Amino acid sequence: MRPSENRLFNLLVLVGPGILVAATGVGAGDLATAAFTGNKLGVAVLWAVVLGAFLKYVLNEGLARWQLATRETLLEGAIQKLGRPVTIVFLPYLILWSFFVGLALMSACGVAMQAIVPVFDDPNHGKIVFGVLHSILGVVLVKAGGFQLFKKVMLVCIGLMFVVVVTTAIIICKDWSAVASGLLVPRIPSIDGPGLGWTIALMGGVGGTLTVLCYGYWMRESGMTGIGHLKNCRIDLGFAYLATAIFGLSMVIIGGSIPELPPGGGATLVVQLGILLESSTGVVGRWAFLLGAWSAIFSSLLGVWQAVPYLFADYWRMTRKDRSGPVSAVEREQITRSSAYNAYLYLIASVPMLGLFVDFSLVQKVYAIFGALFMPMLALVLLRLNGKAEWVGTHRNRPLTVALLYGTLFIFVVFGFLQIRKELGI
Repeated sequence: MRPSENRLFNLLVLVGPGILVAATGVGAGDLATAAFTGNKLGVAVLWAVVLGAFLKYVLNEGLARWQLATRETLLEGAIQKLGRPVTIVFLPYLILWSFFVGLALMSACGVAMQAIVPVFDDPNHGKIVFGVLHSILGVVLVKAGGFQLFKKVMLVCIGLMFVVVVTTAIIICKDWSAVASGLLVPRIPSIDGPGLGWTIALMGGVGGTLTVLCYGYWMRESGMTGIGHLKNCRIDLGFAYLATAIFGLSMVIIGGSIPELPPGGGATLVVQLGILLESSTGVVGRWAFLLGAWSAIFSSLLGVWQAVPYLFADYWRMTRKDRSGPVSAVEREQITRSSAYNAYLYLIASVPMLGLFVDFSLVQKVYAIFGALFMPMLALVLLRLNGKAEWVGTHRNRPLTVALLYGTLFIFVVFGFLQIRKELGI
């Protein structure tokens, strides 16, 4: 292998796990939130995308630091160190989150594919059929080739969605000086009106929620198991959240370039956006955007199908009555072959299908509320676990990190409050 090829190979290995987080964390809701905020407030709030991505980097870096310093996943550490409250709260939250997110992803995949391949006269029928088929395809890909095939498919999906969305933004953007100002000068248009709420939603709504925990398991799959990998993890996560920020910036620019978006949310809004883009990018641009949006949504589904069962299997091993002592290295390496992992994979890919036949509006509300609750809880756990030298040694939170985590906690508490108030109509 030539030196240049060797450097490229090393880079792909280095950024792999973080790219998986980015691909899984960006779904239909993220696309819609960024586009709708851009349409309402313009590019003046681009700085909020960058700040939101940075705050999620801070959270994920704390997770990685804990795992590399202790060789325990964050979930293992929370159960062992924080005790019964975590044990009681986590499983119901995981089950409900899995149902609502699984249903949302199936529905979004179905809506996107029906828009690309409109073979059904009834769009709702197409949503159901394509949603079920995408779920089955996700299971097949997870089981057929293990982590390596999963990683390759995810890299293709995120590459496609990234190139298409960024290219679309470059083509239709008409005022790059306004873009630069929106990045460098923090301000909120109509702050006394809806501006603050949409800006906070933009900051918290791009980049995933519970799926952040999956990074630790992908680290292990990639061989990052000691504190010596901390620098690599920081680079990896930096690359991932830079890509997430660029993706979010592009969607805000696209949304801000459309005169007026129709009402709606999620994949439906994304499909309508693709149709509206035809006047600026032509028929080819429209179909390319829809294909890129589908890639974003399907990569989220595939990432959830592959990684969320890790969380259940980890929880199951940590809490079953017959276990004594910490989880062994052998158990960790065999996690994807465990009955708990496989059972949860099949459940998350099948049970939410029932929701495809009912009104989706209530599901969207509950899904949004559950997602809003997670980030504040994660910030609190990281403040506690990484705050003790006897647990993480010299890798405990530094004063600047503590300040950033408290800032993150405050912002995501505000985001969660606004999101819950909005969904409940208060």
